[in-house]
Amino acid sequence: MAQGGNAIRGSRVGAGPMGEAERGEAAPRQAVTYYCSHDHRAVVQFAVDAVVPDEWDCPKCGLPASRDQENPPPAPKIEPYKTHLAYVKERRSEAEAADILDEALELLRSRRKSGDLIF
Repeated sequence: MAQGGNAIRGSRVGAGPMGEAERGEAAPRQAVTYYCSHDHRAVVQFAVDAVVPDEWDCPKCGLPASRDQENPPPAPKIEPYKTHLAYVKERRSEAEAADILDEALELLRSRRKSGDLIF
């Protein structure tokens, strides 16, 4: 059984050259170690001439990590979800809320007395 002349053996479609000789020399690198508050250690590779950041997100837990093993950055404070009522209470005191309610009730009562249909 004869095979077609187009078959490429030992390779897959889209495969590029193999080995460092075909790709060129790798840039010189430096390994930087970051520590988070959960005692995780992450080693990140940077080019030697790159600006190394002071903080990096921990790949294990997502907390911020720094290069200082003794003093890792604290976890960010997460603000709880606030309801609309909580925001209103921040803007108004109890006395102001009572005054606004009294005004609204007085307006409602006056409209009912005049015969307006109120739903």
